[in-house]
Amino acid sequence: MGTPSALPLPLLLLVACCWAPGGANLSQDDSQPWTSDETVVAGGTVVLRCQVKEHEESSLQWSNPAQQTLYFGEKRALRDNRIQLVKSTPHELSISISNVALADEGEYTCSIFTMPVRTAKSLVTVLGIPQKPTITGYKSSLREEEKVVLSCQSSGSKPAAKLTWRKGEKALAGEPTRIKEDPNGKTFTVSSSVTFTVTREDDGVDIVCSVNHESLKGADRSTSQRIEVLYTPTAKIRPDPPHPREGQKLLLHCEGQGNPIPQEYMWEKEGSEPLKTQESALVFPFLNKSDSGIYGCTAISNMGRFTAYYTLNVNDPSPVPSTSSTYHAIIGGIVAFVVFLLLILLIFLGHYLIRHKGTYLTHEAKGSDDAPDADTAIINAEGGQSGGDDKKEYFI
Repeated sequence: MGTPSALPLPLLLLVACCWAPGGANLSQDDSQPWTSDETVVAGGTVVLRCQVKEHEESSLQWSNPAQQTLYFGEKRALRDNRIQLVKSTPHELSISISNVALADEGEYTCSIFTMPVRTAKSLVTVLGIPQKPTITGYKSSLREEEKVVLSCQSSGSKPAAKLTWRKGEKALAGEPTRIKEDPNGKTFTVSSSVTFTVTREDDGVDIVCSVNHESLKGADRSTSQRIEVLYTPTAKIRPDPPHPREGQKLLLHCEGQGNPIPQEYMWEKEGSEPLKTQESALVFPFLNKSDSGIYGCTAISNMGRFTAYYTLNVNDPSPVPSTSSTYHAIIGGIVAFVVFLLLILLIFLGHYLIRHKGTYLTHEAKGSDDAPDADTAIINAEGGQSGGDDKKEYFI
């Protein structure tokens, strides 16, 4: 039997034009209706649209997955108030289904009763909204370096949701999400666990479990568990004033931190007997050189104890400028500045007057420099004062 010859190119093009995956009819059949697949969140509303180019004097019809007619043209066929007519024309039939339930999922059929009958399918996918997750495993306060296991669970998602963990604002690596089908056979319950060792920095931190699902459209759906961590105390000693001097009053504050907060304090001075006080502050009413030394404060709680040290060096007393002295210094400075300005002014004024006085005397003594004796100088000076008023005689 011979090898079949290859199909001619025109026949191949004809087959490609008349067939496509999924049963889509790509031929020029204007009487073939078309629809689209829809996805809706449970409780929402979905709109089913069916359109046709050539109706051939026939009406369009929508049927549900159970092949029950919903609408034939503009006529309601099924008494379900959730199903409403959106648009009915010879070329389009659109209906809406509100308050969609998981049971509404399936393949809906749009038909036009031509010869032959033509149909189009619309797959409606209903998303199940996951419930708010719950966290279990935390019972009471934890001790520092203790290991804790927390579990998180959420039901009702479709398809199955994903769970993530975080501690405060930082991501926390948990186990992969486990999936279990719910009794209704449609939705799923998801769960996850996380294990970590707590530190004192975790005291008061929120452990958050979040559920991620396409039905939430980016909205946050999470729950949190705040944990309490018990840890040993710490302490530090703070002097008041910071630089004590001989003769001053000094308070050494022992600032304890921890969970629980230290309620008992013990003071001691190196090389001396323990001090008879259990207060958080050690008071020196009047410092002297003998108070210098190394002081220790032990903060005590039911989680343990911690000792902090402080070296006290009593400095020599130094005068502290009073408010009145400062005020007097300011006034003195202002007065000195004013006096300085007055001196400058007097110098300039004296210089001006001296220059003016010299010019006047030179004018007054004009003509006396050439006199042979004192009497002539006086006569010339008096004559100079009369100016141009000398008498002159004329002979006629």
